[in-house]
Amino acid sequence: MTNSLNDFAFSKSILIIGANPAVNHPVGFGHFLKARENGAIMITVDPRFTHTAAKSDYFAQIRPGTDIAFMYGMMHLIFKNGWEDKEFIEGRVYDMESIREEAAKWTPEVVEDVTSVKAETLKEITEVYAKNRPGMLVWAMGLTQHTIGTSNTRIGPILQLTLGNIGKNGAGCNILRGHDNVQGASDMSCLSENLPGYYALNEGSWKHYANVWKVDYEWLVSRFVSKDMMHKTGFTLARWWAGSLNGRDGNDKIHNAGVPLKALVVMGNGITSTAQQVKVQEGLDALELLVITDPFVNEAAIITNKTDNVFILPASTQYENSGTTVATNRSAQWRFKVIDSMYESKPDQYFLFELAKRIGFYDEYTRALGDGKGNFEWPEDATREIASGLKSIGYTGILPERIKKHTLNWAKFDKKTLMGFDECAGEYYGLPWPCWTPTHPGSPNLYDISKPVAEGGMGFRNNFGLEHNGVSQLASDGFAPKGSAIDGGYPQITKANIEEVLGITLTEEEKAKMGGSWSTDMSNIIVEKCMEKGIAPYGNARARGRAWNFVDQIPLHREPLHSRRHDLAEKYPSFEDKADHFRVDTKYRSVQLEKNYSKEFPINMITARLVNMNGAGLENRASHYLARLTPEMFCDIHPKLAEQYGIGNGDMMWIHSPEGTKIKVKARYTYAVNEVSIHLPFHFTGVMQGVDLSDRYPEGTRPYAIGESANTVTNYGYDIVTQIPETKGGLCRIEKA
Repeated sequence: MTNSLNDFAFSKSILIIGANPAVNHPVGFGHFLKARENGAIMITVDPRFTHTAAKSDYFAQIRPGTDIAFMYGMMHLIFKNGWEDKEFIEGRVYDMESIREEAAKWTPEVVEDVTSVKAETLKEITEVYAKNRPGMLVWAMGLTQHTIGTSNTRIGPILQLTLGNIGKNGAGCNILRGHDNVQGASDMSCLSENLPGYYALNEGSWKHYANVWKVDYEWLVSRFVSKDMMHKTGFTLARWWAGSLNGRDGNDKIHNAGVPLKALVVMGNGITSTAQQVKVQEGLDALELLVITDPFVNEAAIITNKTDNVFILPASTQYENSGTTVATNRSAQWRFKVIDSMYESKPDQYFLFELAKRIGFYDEYTRALGDGKGNFEWPEDATREIASGLKSIGYTGILPERIKKHTLNWAKFDKKTLMGFDECAGEYYGLPWPCWTPTHPGSPNLYDISKPVAEGGMGFRNNFGLEHNGVSQLASDGFAPKGSAIDGGYPQITKANIEEVLGITLTEEEKAKMGGSWSTDMSNIIVEKCMEKGIAPYGNARARGRAWNFVDQIPLHREPLHSRRHDLAEKYPSFEDKADHFRVDTKYRSVQLEKNYSKEFPINMITARLVNMNGAGLENRASHYLARLTPEMFCDIHPKLAEQYGIGNGDMMWIHSPEGTKIKVKARYTYAVNEVSIHLPFHFTGVMQGVDLSDRYPEGTRPYAIGESANTVTNYGYDIVTQIPETKGGLCRIEKA
């Protein structure tokens, strides 16, 4: 998030698209309701009439996968009526003209045809959002889980740039995370395309982490088959199973140094919440070794047909551990241990340390902790190691002593601004990154130039050069953080340019200690010098309307691979097939244009969360009280659609996917979905294509609620950049069971 949920108190309008915070973030949703009480206008755009929509002032029921078309329609009207923030665009945005040209194509009538949102509704929503600024944009998985998910997450910020709704109280781009530490896990690189802190997989980044981890760079190189593999993105959570299937039986070809994936270690991940569960099952079966650490019996061990070399290790719960979590707004909080680990359970780090010992690199693994000789304080020293390494996003000041102080004194912070008082004066709660130094207060709102850098201000990052096609990528004069020594744009600060850009002279001792760039300078001298001059270490550039390093340089509407509107699939086709996409050949256009899927599968299928469950739902379904709320898997279906197939409320029904898979679930009548769509919660498993797997649970561990997984029938489709699965847009057919 660029802002915090608390900052919604300053908003005059809130646009929610692809998110349902009333259900998925019920505590945080209180901030939305408070903003509405203060006069903010709330708008929801969603394929379903959700609980959030019920609390909104305006609602648009959009066809799944058409968010780009909708937001271009908004910008069409914004430009047509002169509602854009011309000064902001001129000073802080690169190539808004390309966006304007594309938006010109998306008249309200065209948008209505593509999105199913009435032209008048689009006009009404756009006008009220444009005229009530500052405005906040909110999204979640409904925007990201598409083949064009990355483009979706680009078009939203571009809409905000158009209105100048960035870098201000009450205005920004806010992606709601599903769990308390998703942001922290992302920062720590639970991703296969980068190192912690989003450092790229290249030699410079590996050398930086060799310094952070206090190991020899050549030793790191020796851990890989080759340098090429060291710099190669890995398999993703969405398609790891392709690695073990190794292209057999018509599965997509892999590129993994000539060998299949043989072993899988699953730590606290609900593997059954990922798409294409039959493929997941086949992938599990093909492994030589499966190791699972979880407080519960992770249902990966239940759906697999493997009968040997499957190990379930009892992990401690969050109440038996301590350490940092990082919230959706980038604020850190200390989780204090409530009780010691119970029975035979062990904390996560125990398994990681034991694995390192058995493989033979425990000494290297712990060298940066404590005295480097195996004597360290856990998790405090791990937090210090993180602070020393994640300079790219400003973790340097997020130290255990500071975080604990904030957590223990949470009442000493303003509930709107997050600014502390009394003993916490001068710091923002949780030190939201970037927190550049051990004394920096944190940055509550990203890209806010109304504050000095030393007080949380900054411009946009200079990450893509100084110019493109002869046009400067730096911000214009007059658009710099308050109190900056430079009144306009400037490049990111390096050892080579610091004296020239900052107008200073370094001592020879400083030069000797200094790293090559602000993001790899372990001495932090570059950052400290920048703070003195009011300069953001990462530069002050323009946000990009056109991103020339993407397949689609500007976001373009592309139909889902499986679309009810095959005529539009031909007009707005998907991407060309992509070879070696996270080590797996991935299909796009060849699948989409193979046939008109809507003839056999005429119904839109949407998956989403329930208020009493999260992720794969295991810990919730294992709770007697939570399981009673939703004791069985179900399908939300409009009565008129159900009647066409002779399906009554409460009847069992089959749902079939284009992948040849099926699930058997109970029908639940609702008017929240339209007459051509169904909705499925994605928290269930334990039944697979009509087969009850209860007998596979170890004695006494079967959850109170089991059921078919919605992901058994989610369609093939993966984002062109991140490979996140397209679970929020797909087709199915139904029949009475």
